[in-house]
Amino acid sequence: MMAVRAGVMAMVMPVTLLGGGAMASARPQPEPLSRGPEPVLALGRFAGYGPGQTAVTYDPKLVPSGAAAAVAYVPTADGHASVQLRAQGLLPNRRYGAHVHTNACGSKGEDAGPHFQHVQDPKTPSTDPKFANPRNEIWLDFTTDGQGNGFSRAALERRFTDRRPHSVIVHADHTHTDPGHAGQAGARLACINVDF
Repeated sequence: MMAVRAGVMAMVMPVTLLGGGAMASARPQPEPLSRGPEPVLALGRFAGYGPGQTAVTYDPKLVPSGAAAAVAYVPTADGHASVQLRAQGLLPNRRYGAHVHTNACGSKGEDAGPHFQHVQDPKTPSTDPKFANPRNEIWLDFTTDGQGNGFSRAALERRFTDRRPHSVIVHADHTHTDPGHAGQAGARLACINVDF
């Protein structure tokens, strides 16, 4: 993984940087956000779970080993922010769901915990559209092109405070919005550690 907390690099999302040579490996390191708005960039190539692995695939048929992902968190001076997800090397012309999750990636998809919610639903799993919606959670659903590349962006009305998420999960389906199923997007296919 390469985590960047400075400059405009987080705004560019250069997944092609994953294309050659070794990448620096680092574990997410929590820092308070009181230091001011700084962008974050996480880059990784999907592989099986292991210590220090940034991008983990749980289903190599749908998220192949060697596929790449980049996640950027870009806070702005006015208190807003955005999260961007870019992927390459996935299955072509396929719909994927993706959400920001509370915990870091683990050996299985469930280790990433529930979706991060700005206002937490007292009931878990959260399927109430009052809580499980793209304004209260961070949804990054995307559809890949003919080469298996995809991109999504979510605008946030607020930045993270003392409670911050730690990963992005790629799901098998686009996200449902109906009561009783809101926020659900099928199996957890892959995970990306992000130092939000």
